[in-house]
Amino acid sequence: MTCTIMQPTYLPWLGYFDLIDQVNDFVFLDNVQLVKRSWQVRNKIKMIDDELYLTIPIKKNTHRDITFINQATIFEGDNWRNCHLKSLEQCYKKSNFYKLVFPFVMEQYEHKTNNLADFTIKFICEISTKIGINTTFTRSSELCNISGKKDSLLTSICKSLDSKYYLSPPGSSVYIESYNPGGDFKNSNIDLYYHNYKHPEYRQLNTPFSPYICILDLLFNQGFDNALKTIRNGRKSAYYHINYRHILNQNL
Repeated sequence: MTCTIMQPTYLPWLGYFDLIDQVNDFVFLDNVQLVKRSWQVRNKIKMIDDELYLTIPIKKNTHRDITFINQATIFEGDNWRNCHLKSLEQCYKKSNFYKLVFPFVMEQYEHKTNNLADFTIKFICEISTKIGINTTFTRSSELCNISGKKDSLLTSICKSLDSKYYLSPPGSSVYIESYNPGGDFKNSNIDLYYHNYKHPEYRQLNTPFSPYICILDLLFNQGFDNALKTIRNGRKSAYYHINYRHILNQNL
């Protein structure tokens, strides 16, 4: 069994969905601290000649610095849902699959929870199902007997799911590999691999091509039926952690 653990983000990019597609279990790491102005609450769409950030406003409180993702409350006073929908309409109403995709997107925004994790996780799961991904989803907050920080927390989650293989986003190597190759994964006899992904190009509404746009850009331009094939076009063979460490050392 292969596992990946990622924080829930707002309308992730293609590589996030490629990670989901490659594993048996995808765990949303939702009981960790919310980071201000991060991908947890915002992402970008493509305009005619620029990019536009869409941000979910979070209700302020005196303990904002220690708010966990699954405890964050969406601030509804800004009418942000309609603003995001209007921006998507303006940017993509001339796209090939607008009439098919926009009603689906509207349905997601109509999910009236004010819990950040509930909203973003449901959106990700609905998109995954719609494009043909059959991975099992779990929230770390729902798992019992997990503990630790950083890589020890990740291995604890893997053990709770009986996962023998872990596919990690490359950015996590900063702390996993900080002391010894493979970090706590090696100590736990869990095979560690790093995701290897090159953003594929597809026909967008406006040129030149802009990579790392949120998943909705792909859906509006390529449709649901073509989305997963396009996502998989960027997939490269994952790096075993020892090989990835050599690549990192060569780039220093």
